[in-house]
Amino acid sequence: MSTPPAVAPSAVHQPRTNPAPTGPAPGGRTADGAVGVLVGFTAVLRHAGLSVTTERVTAFLRAIEQFDVTDRADTYWAGRLTLCADPDDLPRYDLAFATWFDPTVTTRTAPPDPERPLPSRMAALTSAPDSPGDTGTEPAPEVAVAASGAELLRHQDLGELTAAEREHLRRMLALLHPEPPTRRSRRRRAARRGVPDPARTLRAALHTHGELGTLRHRDRSVRPRKVVLLIDVSGSMEPYAGALLRFAHIVTRAAPTSTEVFTLGTRLTRITRELRLRDPEEALRGAAGAIPDWSGGTRLGEALRAFLERWGRRGAARRAVVVVFSDGWERDDAVLLGEQVALLSRLTHRLVWVNPHAGKAGYSPIQGGIAAVLPHLDDLLAGHSLATLESLLKVVRDA
Repeated sequence: MSTPPAVAPSAVHQPRTNPAPTGPAPGGRTADGAVGVLVGFTAVLRHAGLSVTTERVTAFLRAIEQFDVTDRADTYWAGRLTLCADPDDLPRYDLAFATWFDPTVTTRTAPPDPERPLPSRMAALTSAPDSPGDTGTEPAPEVAVAASGAELLRHQDLGELTAAEREHLRRMLALLHPEPPTRRSRRRRAARRGVPDPARTLRAALHTHGELGTLRHRDRSVRPRKVVLLIDVSGSMEPYAGALLRFAHIVTRAAPTSTEVFTLGTRLTRITRELRLRDPEEALRGAAGAIPDWSGGTRLGEALRAFLERWGRRGAARRAVVVVFSDGWERDDAVLLGEQVALLSRLTHRLVWVNPHAGKAGYSPIQGGIAAVLPHLDDLLAGHSLATLESLLKVVRDA
């Protein structure tokens, strides 16, 4: 593990114009000036991309109370153990620590792990150090932190990633937390507010010899809304299909009982059962073995017709949020595709089409398939990067 460079204790809490504390305040608490410096350090970490929550800041301050506030090593390890939530945070934490507590340091205090692909990159932009005559009345200069490598990867095209970037993307996808959409149930259940419930009110009165006490209520409960993912695995979608299947596994694991996943190509294939496995690699291997038309032709109209006949009309698509991942290239007649999408839109609560090419500069929906289905869609979104997939999760959640 990396250790902070040796610096005189007096320099630890003298960033910018803040006066250095001489030690813990009476009663085991740090001095007010030191608290301001430490809280400012947590703000720098938050700008650097670390997930620094209020609970982590509180834990950091409590940990500092147990150590010497003027000791650089104690401050370093108290922050590293309470403010870092992921191994990728360590390089950014080291650089932010050196930049905040010693503004003259502009290089990394600890090199990243050479075996880790795509290490996080951060550049600190600071102004000149305070002059010797500074009285401490001027506001501290702001520290701006540039985007890290992970932030750049969020906006990079999924079809243009290298092997190392794909491995890093897998770990970033695992951090997603999809929230399934909800709907109001037709059944009413006991609730604190809502319409009066005479039956429950009378039953409660039996325990008080017929005296009517508190009026009981009932209201419609909230249940998860069904989500259906239809993923095009034809040859034109091959650069994106692997990442989209991994994304579908994350969505399925978040709501396994209300999510269905199918692949579209020359035929329709249901892979919901395979994607319900907990381990993502095992789930994707099972899905790959179940898909017979991977990187084949495209017959979207026939595949959607099969979905509607076998699953859609029987309940899978009724009042559900249906998301179709496809670039819209259709080998057969585009008129059939438009007819099937029109039928699908009348069954669904919301129909979303995700086209990886829609997020590229100069894109226009002029392909035959996209032009045929566009009038029947509720949303046409881009799905070429992790950032656009995160936007898709918000659209599905708010549906």
